[in-house]
Amino acid sequence: MSSTGVLVLRLAGPLQSWGASSRFTRRTTESAPTKSGVVGLLAAAAGIERGDDTRLAPLATLRFAVRIDQPGTRIRDFHTAHHAVTGASMPLSERFYLADAVFLAAVEGDHTLLTGLHHALRTPVYPPYLGRRSCPPAEPVDLGLYEDGRLEDVLASVPWQASAWYRRRHQAPQTLTVLRETAADEPAAAADVLRDQPVSFDAAHRRHALRTVVTAVVPTPIPSGSGSPQDAHDPFAALDVLENESA
Repeated sequence: MSSTGVLVLRLAGPLQSWGASSRFTRRTTESAPTKSGVVGLLAAAAGIERGDDTRLAPLATLRFAVRIDQPGTRIRDFHTAHHAVTGASMPLSERFYLADAVFLAAVEGDHTLLTGLHHALRTPVYPPYLGRRSCPPAEPVDLGLYEDGRLEDVLASVPWQASAWYRRRHQAPQTLTVLRETAADEPAAAADVLRDQPVSFDAAHRRHALRTVVTAVVPTPIPSGSGSPQDAHDPFAALDVLENESA
């Protein structure tokens, strides 16, 4: 029997958008990354083409969870476009994004599969993006692979990943919200249901099944010292200086 592990990602950027129920000209976003979005990110890094359902299937079986470390702000944008061939104007669309959000996403499953995905994140075939191609991550998303780990334990132990500027302006919360799939031996009676289980990413017939989502909280693991990844470079530090000078 092969061992299991947990692959952890830090999803942070100026904008993110994780749609689970977008229709027609209204493109909404969930308040946290979706499983289909994160699996799509991993599949792109591994070079899995959109229509390759066979290679996608093992990724879809991974148990998924996300921790909300920095909720961000929901913003709305009006989007215009023109037909690539005729040049005709396309219908005006309304698109929603999460600005300045930070999430800790994790997938649990076969260690061999996760090892390959971990390597793919470091040398991606296709660049990762946060829900939409217009939303690149602010830094590499890889946070490490935990051998023989359990999703719940890893989410409770990885240090709080909020941005440096956010931690300066906000007191650390006592708890962080976790959205996770139920374990195989866990009753799903208290779980919510979301149509977010990827079946096919083929552009001609995208398909998603239902999956269960449990909402829980974990005590906030405060980073120790100043060597955490988000302290390496803070592009907003200069804005804090200007704000203090103008006060």
